[in-house]
Amino acid sequence: MTLPQYDYGDTVRLIRNVRNDGTYPGMDTGTLLIRRGAVGCVRDIGTYLQDQIIYRVHFLEEGRTVGCREEELIPASDPWVPNLFEFRDRVVTTHSLAIRGEVVVERGQEGEIMKVIRDLPEGVQYHVHFGEGRVLQVPEQSLEMAGSQGETINDE
Repeated sequence: MTLPQYDYGDTVRLIRNVRNDGTYPGMDTGTLLIRRGAVGCVRDIGTYLQDQIIYRVHFLEEGRTVGCREEELIPASDPWVPNLFEFRDRVVTTHSLAIRGEVVVERGQEGEIMKVIRDLPEGVQYHVHFGEGRVLQVPEQSLEMAGSQGETINDE
């Protein structure tokens, strides 16, 4: 086994959503515990099945301490590009979407996020499934959370 990348007291950022796998008491399995982008402090280091390093990270703003695998963390000082939506979020378009001048998705049509693309120079974009096998790459500013009526969720 390799040495831990982080030490007690290190400040880290979560790069994946953490959901309850059934080990967090008082919440249903699958419930979102900590959203990606959250910053926390390493409280303890242990192992799981003798080959995975697990960090017990306290997320002060969320008021939770959860176990995180090393690949789910980066140093809090590393660059971070926040995004509004995550895989499987239900979204609606804020205007019609067209391909070569032909409208293929009407304003207000609901879709599901299939992939988050955070490393583009023009900003965050998403692969969105709009039904009937149609998946489009859509800029973040062209979407809002389904049922939000103009309100979006920010992960920072």
